[in-house]
Amino acid sequence: MRSRTPDRLCAEAVELARAAAEEAALPGKVGDHVEVVADGDRVVTHYFACEDPAYRGWRWAVTVARASRAKNVTLDETVLLPGADALMAPEWVPWSERLRPGDMGPGDLLPTEADDLRLEQGWTGEDVPPPNSAISEEMAQLAEAEDADVAAGPPSAQPVAPVRGSISALAEELGMRRARVLSRYGLHTAADRWDETHGSKTPMAQAAPASCVTCGFLVPIGGSLGQAFGICANEFGPADGHVVSLSYGCGGHSEAAVMPKAPRPAPPVVDETLVDPMPLRASDEAAAGAESEDDLGHA
Repeated sequence: MRSRTPDRLCAEAVELARAAAEEAALPGKVGDHVEVVADGDRVVTHYFACEDPAYRGWRWAVTVARASRAKNVTLDETVLLPGADALMAPEWVPWSERLRPGDMGPGDLLPTEADDLRLEQGWTGEDVPPPNSAISEEMAQLAEAEDADVAAGPPSAQPVAPVRGSISALAEELGMRRARVLSRYGLHTAADRWDETHGSKTPMAQAAPASCVTCGFLVPIGGSLGQAFGICANEFGPADGHVVSLSYGCGGHSEAAVMPKAPRPAPPVVDETLVDPMPLRASDEAAAGAESEDDLGHA
């Protein structure tokens, strides 16, 4: 059973532990003795503060031990470990999860996952739409339930719906029952303005793998402008929420590339059977360089 009280002889071997830490660290990088922790019967770990500015909050951990009925304390292991407030690298995150809206530029390609929740299968030839489609029966029932929960005003405040099949109903469907509508001149100026900012001649569209007319993130619009424009619904695209030309395009096209799930890296494997000597001091590096020159001279 693990002892909670550090072994006396092992706990007193502070100088032995400090010498081991200073041998492993660069000169002057071992600070004050922080604490001593019992790891087991006659096994104790001494912690020293690390003075290296690149390892803020880290500590040198030197484990010492002694055999049963022996008074000689021996060195077990020396390692640099992070403390509670240690400066550490953030957890690895795939690039697809690090991407934020606005990061895409001309020529960049943003693959979409095969099971992207923002996309669904298009028309397959069947008459029955998929359950999550906007025109499915399930979605229609949900919409009716939401409308029933909305507190409607008094009957006198409700607009009178035109009779189905009448000219007023057709004008209502086409959006012509307003006091004024866009003229031909207004439509052309709007089309020219939108095509200039998000059209086929922009650098983004010139470097795109495909146009918006085949993209699943394109939301169609009604009226005559719907024959040439739509609305982008890709939050990572440069035109999210903007009216785009059907000939426009970007690297976020839904069918440009389908990306599989990003693999997580395997945990690091430490090979404890082999030890690679690495020089930690300038004198060691100079000696290693001199040995290399001697080897070349003899060759």
